[in-house]
Amino acid sequence: MKAIRKISAIIFVLVIASCSAQEQIDVLVVGGGASGTAAGIQAARMGVHTIVLEETPWLGGMLTSAGVSCVDGNNRLRSGIFGEFADSLVARYGSDEALKSGWVSNINFDPHVGQEILTNMAQACGELLDVRRETVVTEVKGEAGDWHVSYRDSRGRKHSIRADVIIDATELGDVAKACGVDYRIGMEASENTGESIAPAQANDVIQDLTYVAFLKDYGPDADMTIEMPEGYDPSPFYNSCQNPLNVENVTGQTIWSPEMMITYGKTPEGRYMINWPIYGNDCYLNVIEMSREDREEALKEAKRFTLSFVYFIQTQLDMKNLGLADDVFPTSDKLPFIPYHRESRRIVGEAFFTMDAAADPYAYKEPLYRTGVAVGDYPVDHHHFRHPDWRELPDLEFYPIPSFNVPMGTMIPKDVDDLIVAEKSISVSNLMNGATRLQPVVMQLGQAAGALAALACIEDKGVKEIGVRQVQEKLLDSGCYIMPYLDLPKSDPHFKAMQRIGATGVLRGEGRNVGWSNETWFRADEPLKGEEIYASELYGAITVDPGEISVGRMLELVRSYGGRVPYGQLSDWWKQLGLNDFDTQRIATRLEAAVVIDAAFDPFGMFEVDYKGYFTR
Repeated sequence: MKAIRKISAIIFVLVIASCSAQEQIDVLVVGGGASGTAAGIQAARMGVHTIVLEETPWLGGMLTSAGVSCVDGNNRLRSGIFGEFADSLVARYGSDEALKSGWVSNINFDPHVGQEILTNMAQACGELLDVRRETVVTEVKGEAGDWHVSYRDSRGRKHSIRADVIIDATELGDVAKACGVDYRIGMEASENTGESIAPAQANDVIQDLTYVAFLKDYGPDADMTIEMPEGYDPSPFYNSCQNPLNVENVTGQTIWSPEMMITYGKTPEGRYMINWPIYGNDCYLNVIEMSREDREEALKEAKRFTLSFVYFIQTQLDMKNLGLADDVFPTSDKLPFIPYHRESRRIVGEAFFTMDAAADPYAYKEPLYRTGVAVGDYPVDHHHFRHPDWRELPDLEFYPIPSFNVPMGTMIPKDVDDLIVAEKSISVSNLMNGATRLQPVVMQLGQAAGALAALACIEDKGVKEIGVRQVQEKLLDSGCYIMPYLDLPKSDPHFKAMQRIGATGVLRGEGRNVGWSNETWFRADEPLKGEEIYASELYGAITVDPGEISVGRMLELVRSYGGRVPYGQLSDWWKQLGLNDFDTQRIATRLEAAVVIDAAFDPFGMFEVDYKGYFTR
């Protein structure tokens, strides 16, 4: 009997232990990629206990684990956590010039360096941020405010977490699917998006993915030729660069020299990132809806294809001295931990961001620009050359748009509460995904997701009860852009006023396409004109004569419509606002108008907007 009681006691303890094993957490971030890392850091900085679950040993996702360490865009829009990351790279390598080691980007770095920087940023959050690497989520269930997530650690042990808010920062939107969120895969039809260059009929075509490789020069006499991959066929690579086998320009693109192809993504430490889009190692595979096991099996083909390209470079281009770098990834095959997924599931969200909304934000049917939480300046860039029917798809490579901001509502599923979606799974059209998928934008989306989740926990509210302006204000306080204006640096004392007024639409910026680096300007130093003031939605019909407006007339108008302009020495108030050259007779600038309107009316703080950008009060 004593033995039986002893066994029973042990069983009882084990049962109690298993029942109490579930952790309670405020914010759970699933995926420690570019978005997830930024989300975790932001939430923790706001004082909210946060856990990040990441499958690989590294933080950073496509920036590090996938090896895409050449940043696309936002060189002049370095903000928030992405800006801190870029600044840390400058400090590590010594200068901005040092980051221009490859010609594809102004910000090139070595993956292990990026991983170290992100790890240090996460560790600086202390106990508020718990990063758990090499974990595999096995189940997500529950409902708003009561999410339950099960996962396995690297030793196969099972764990359970209860979270108030979940952020899906996975590479392919797996959590969103598990939570029952509606989503899209592939190209929408033009009649559904309004985008004239979208296909007439929807399809399931996604962008090519890539298993990146890093090569290193082992010296002129070295022979680093890898074993010929199984089923090796050189023909898919004939058109990759200038070589005797390239007898036809299949794509109509520039045919670069082998040297230019190799140095495309050269890192500051002298390694060569092989992520070549022109008949290189891009590979068409749609693994989105596969199980984890089936994905791993299918992705072997992407690895084999990349190794075939490496073998082509070594043998057909006579670069046998270039071998797979043995000091980049701690993997048995020397390849990255994960492939570079350019496309994912895209949720049906509270807002839907299309290419037309980015191309002409003020003419678009919904004023989504008022709700921006991330900015980007890279063109719409799609990779489809490896799809067998690529000639029949829309021509999307570097389709011209101005710089843009991404609406907050794209991260919020329409029919599921207390779930925030980031990374590449936001509510955008397939076409627009070609610009929102890039590293800086994704990092900013993650930071916005972290801010939103933290505010919900701090205020003990549902995610959808947190206002757009609350999140935007927190992002501005964190050194982020919400409008893609190039006029002022973040350090300028008037930066926030310009951003806030721009986000109301009272004064509007002007965007333009400039090659690879698109632009939007507030036109801060230009004269204030009556016809360029759009305040009727807020203050009713206003009467402002067209043409340039003097400083004195501007102040009269502001006071006449109820603005908080003191009666007394206006020059002193002008100085208090940080403005110079008080002269009522001269023409006011648009920036001066923004500062005055922000101080006198605070339209940004007084008028909340919904997810579509419409004023709610």
